Amino acid sequence: MSALPPHADPASLPYYDSERLSDETLAVLCDDLELGEADIAAALTLLAPELRFASPSALVDIGVNLTHESYARDIEGTLLRARVAGVSQQILTGTSLDGSREAQALAARYRGLSATAGVHPHDASQWNDGVERGIRELLTQPEVVAVGECGLDFNRNFSTPAEQARAFEAQLTLAAETGLPLFLHERDAGRQMLEMLKHWRDDISHAVVHCFTGERETLYGYLDLDLHIGLTGWLCDERRGEHLRSLCREIPLERLMLETDCPYLVPRNLPAKLKGRRHEPSLLVWIMAEVAALRGIDMEELAETTTATAQRFFRL
Repeated sequence: MSALPPHADPASLPYYDSERLSDETLAVLCDDLELGEADIAAALTLLAPELRFASPSALVDIGVNLTHESYARDIEGTLLRARVAGVSQQILTGTSLDGSREAQALAARYRGLSATAGVHPHDASQWNDGVERGIRELLTQPEVVAVGECGLDFNRNFSTPAEQARAFEAQLTLAAETGLPLFLHERDAGRQMLEMLKHWRDDISHAVVHCFTGERETLYGYLDLDLHIGLTGWLCDERRGEHLRSLCREIPLERLMLETDCPYLVPRNLPAKLKGRRHEPSLLVWIMAEVAALRGIDMEELAETTTATAQRFFRL
């Protein structure tokens, strides 16, 4: 019987102590945030002490949904906790025209944030000439660093497969025209996704399969196309992510990036309960530690390598 894949060890992780952060440090971290002393104290103590991780090196969260309504009342506290934890840069995911506009506006307001612009396959039925013009305009904005979230999702088919393929084809065209990388979504559609990407591979620059959850054959199909792979807390879920724990070790380190996809996909093996079950960027440190344990490498090496990869990929 083979050994079970290892898990992150909470005792091996560094943590931040909110009471020991100097005024100078807080001043730098809060330089673009409108937080008073009471707000800062409340933000830094919101998470249980067991969840106040501090990365040994700066991290990039390549997939966050900070325009979600659950962050409306404490977006600045969320950003502060991420900065204290060492998550220095975040990519806000655009999933519709309106959502992409909101992501771009939020990225323009706070440092360390960038955005993508695109239409998720769930909303592919909404794709039309007006949406295309709006996305094309957003792709000219300095805060927007990728086309997407776009792709195929045959798990729920909120839009028909034909509608999804049409919207995806249009966004592949935008990526080819602009030279921007692609932020891809795929679920239960690996074969058709690979077929479409093979057709376009010589015309597009880079692409990352965000929140990869597929099987080995699909993974190697993406790797053969020189794509990057984004991993989330899905691999912390013993119910549905166990296969990812072995596949994680087969992804070339230079093709790997990390993400929370917050507020979704809370890691199920966190060392303490999370109030409200809302995921957030500061917890990317736990996902990093989990991946490092699975790969048998030092956390600092993983943090430095995945950050350098993300910065090159998104031209941060």
